[in-house]
Amino acid sequence: MKRIGVLISGRGTNLQALIDAQKKGELPGQIVIVVSNKSNAQGLERARKAGIKTEIVTKIDFPEREDHDKRVADILDSHQVDLVVLAGYMRILTHVLVDRFKNRIINIHPALLPAFKGVDAQKQAVEYGVRISGCTTHFVDLDTDAGPIILQTPVPVAGNDTGESLADRILAEEHKTLVRTVRLFCEDRLTVDGRKVIIRED
Repeated sequence: MKRIGVLISGRGTNLQALIDAQKKGELPGQIVIVVSNKSNAQGLERARKAGIKTEIVTKIDFPEREDHDKRVADILDSHQVDLVVLAGYMRILTHVLVDRFKNRIINIHPALLPAFKGVDAQKQAVEYGVRISGCTTHFVDLDTDAGPIILQTPVPVAGNDTGESLADRILAEEHKTLVRTVRLFCEDRLTVDGRKVIIRED
């Protein structure tokens, strides 16, 4: 069974989706540690209620980005983590963390990459006038929202959508898409081949 570490910054709804899937026996893995860069992140309480150990690593304690990532990486290593999941983690990772967990860090992004990278992706999609947006899971590399794509789920954009209303509908799909992605990783069904991720069928 794969050991999973989850990095969060806020509400932790994607974390909750993973916790719920784990409780239902739908996830062939175990969340062993949740790390937040915000001491008041709601997701920390979600983890504690589920009996999952938590750690807080803030910018105040580790102002240098590399030092911050080294501390996070050391925590993950101390829990023998096989997979790192970024679930609303609002930091750009440095080589310190990415190199140590190469092809073992997964992120969920609320857009169909490579479109609308970075923050406020849902608002970007609405303002651009696209008809379809959605969410993407991908392996993390040193470029922002640019690593090899694993799964994508489309979400229609309505004519009266705002960034907030679209975000709500995309979030519901994020939960399902992230759980499916983590399951695939835990079942050893993902292989990275250059820019492509090959998914082994059952």
